[in-house]
Amino acid sequence: MKLNRRNFVQSLTVMALAGMTPLAWAAEDPIKIGYVSPQTGTLASFGETDKWVIDQMQTKFKDGIKINGKTYPVEIILKDSQSNPNRAGEVANDLILEDEVNLILTAGTPETANPVSDAGELNEVPVISSVVPWQPWFFGRQGNPETGFEWTYHFFWGLEDVIATFTNGWKTLDTNKQVGALFPNDGDGNAWGDKELGFPKPLAEMGFRLTDTGRFQSGTQDFSAQISAFKDNNVEIVTGVIIPPDAKTFLTQARQQGFKPKAVSLGKALMHPQVIEALGELGEGLTTEVWWSPQHPFSSSLTGESSSDLAKSYESTTGKQWTQPLAFAHALFEVATDSLKRSKSLEPADIKDAIKQTTISTIVGPVAWDGEGPFKNVSKTPLVLGQWSRQEDGRYDLTLVNNESSPNIPTGGELKPM
Repeated sequence: MKLNRRNFVQSLTVMALAGMTPLAWAAEDPIKIGYVSPQTGTLASFGETDKWVIDQMQTKFKDGIKINGKTYPVEIILKDSQSNPNRAGEVANDLILEDEVNLILTAGTPETANPVSDAGELNEVPVISSVVPWQPWFFGRQGNPETGFEWTYHFFWGLEDVIATFTNGWKTLDTNKQVGALFPNDGDGNAWGDKELGFPKPLAEMGFRLTDTGRFQSGTQDFSAQISAFKDNNVEIVTGVIIPPDAKTFLTQARQQGFKPKAVSLGKALMHPQVIEALGELGEGLTTEVWWSPQHPFSSSLTGESSSDLAKSYESTTGKQWTQPLAFAHALFEVATDSLKRSKSLEPADIKDAIKQTTISTIVGPVAWDGEGPFKNVSKTPLVLGQWSRQEDGRYDLTLVNNESSPNIPTGGELKPM
């Protein structure tokens, strides 16, 4: 219909009768939030819950988000990093240059979060990231402690926390303090194995003796050299940070070669129930860092759900067991929403300034970039130790067994030797 003067007057009359104003007639452009995580590939377990969380957020944002008096519809664009750093950088650039997003959220190990954060920093688009220990995220991106970053902000725990969590547990067991290391040649492995920033120095100071055979490529099919060295040095504790397929390969070959440590505490590989269940009886007694659980005493600033509520909601609607990245995906949207509501506009610099001023209680704990973190771009979240135990139906449950580093998070048992 051609909008002549008569039609325009008729349109205004209809709008007036409907209680509308001419201003309400024109919809605002949407807030575009990009989200990058590993949906496929070797790290896909880190992104398993993301689509579910995004569906919840689409419902939550159905009436839009109000920024400086204006309500904007919300569009969330999910991109798959395919567990590949190059792909992660490519899709981040697509979000920035083609989709013209206002903000990017990302999670799921340095292989995804680091290149996405780098793209945001380069293109001056704000990025909020998580699910990477802060050292691989900060130093892995050549961060300068004196200046930090301008456009990228991160919340998660650090290597000092996982070292404390693992060793607090090991000290409760009767062992010879001989530790075998599995540190691959990737962002996490190089950080965990770093002589100054990683495990070697603090373990030596606590009287643990580390056997580290050097870096190996993720996806290796033969851990005979590591197992042989561990046996030669009478290793009773195994630690490291490896991908799930490598954990299965190592544990299977260790069993075949008669290597039976008293404790196996691995980062990255042992956090997800589907990974543990795939190990069968090899999963019994394995220990891992726990960033979040239904027992954590935190609630969502967006929905009011407790940690227990969020886990139950996920399990009841998907039929799957809760997994730790669930809450961090949710928390990313908590921080994003809080920042957007405080932003002066949708301009990147205004959103960035609002993120910088964040002080919020989330489902994973407090998040604030107020200068109390290790660096201005890092906010730390709590960490405890968990141990897997197989139930009669074959399902594995994760019990919190040591909370010395975060006493406000309740435990459900004590660490047992394997």
